[in-house]
Formats: sequence, structure tokens, C-alpha cells
Amino acid sequence: MSRYADYLYSYAASRIKDQNLARDLVQDTFLAALERREKFEGRSSEKTWLTSILRNKLIDVYRSRSSGFDTHGVHTDINVPDEDFFNQDNGHWNDRHRPAELGIETHDALENKEFERILKACMNKLPALWLSVFSMKHIDEERSELICKQLKISSSNFWVIIHRSKVSLRSCLQKNWI
Repeated sequence: MSRYADYLYSYAASRIKDQNLARDLVQDTFLAALERREKFEGRSSEKTWLTSILRNKLIDVYRSRSSGFDTHGVHTDINVPDEDFFNQDNGHWNDRHRPAELGIETHDALENKEFERILKACMNKLPALWLSVFSMKHIDEERSELICKQLKISSSNFWVIIHRSKVSLRSCLQKNWI
């Protein structure tokens, strides 16, 4: 526990909004590992094995949250329909909606930490399902088909969620970072 608790908590907390739930999931991970320790074959490191158990527990949380997803509680900072962001002829950004430079290309560690803090805050504003899909795709780098299967969502719903998540994050970052 002392070796991996902080790592596992950080892993869970970066993927869900609720810090208490993240702690509970880490505890559940250690309990599950203790119950199944004789099944651990050593083909991977302990850290990988524990992370895999935690990942499965996170997917269960994502799935339970996604099944109760309610669009009435969703508030975005975007007042313009999605179609207005892009040129209908070529699919590129329209000039008035073109993303501004975020300035994250800098190698200044202090600025990067500040950007990470703001990005996390923006991610925490996403609805639960959007955060789950975005995290699995862009943090965990899962395949789209696997995400759809695990969260029981259609492929078209997946791509709409990814698009809306990115647009919402972009809007939030532009308001809070620039």
C-alpha cells in the first residue's frame, strides 16, 4: 500500500471529479488485490496489476454514471450552435471562432503547472459522461470501439461527446488561461 497508494489515488482523482470516491476506489482496489493475490501470476509488475484493477473499477463508475446521464443538467459556455464553429465547405475553423494560441508550447515548468491546474478545473466542469469519455480517449488512450463497448454508447454518440468535450474545454481554457 505504501508503495502505490499515492500513485493510484492520483490516477483515480485525475479521472473522476469526486476525491472521496477516488479514495474509496483505491481502497477497493487494494481489497480486491488482497482477495485475489494468489491469482497474481507476476506476468506484470504489481503497479500494472493494481492499476488494471483500479481501471476496471473506474470503468464501472463511468458506466453507472453514463447510464443516468441527463442532458437537462448540462451547461456549456457556448451559445453558438456547433455548425457555426466550422466552415461547411471545408470543415476548417471559421475565422471568428478560430482557437486562440494557448501559449502552452513554452517549456517554463511553472506555466505548465498552472496550465495543468486550469485544464483539470475545466475538465471537472464537464458532465460525468463527457469526462469519462474524454479521459478514456485522451488520457488513457483507449481505442474508441473499446470505450463504446465499456460505456455502452453508440459510435455516433461517442464522437458527438468527444467533439462537444473538446469545444467546451477549448472555450473554458480560452476564458481562464489566455
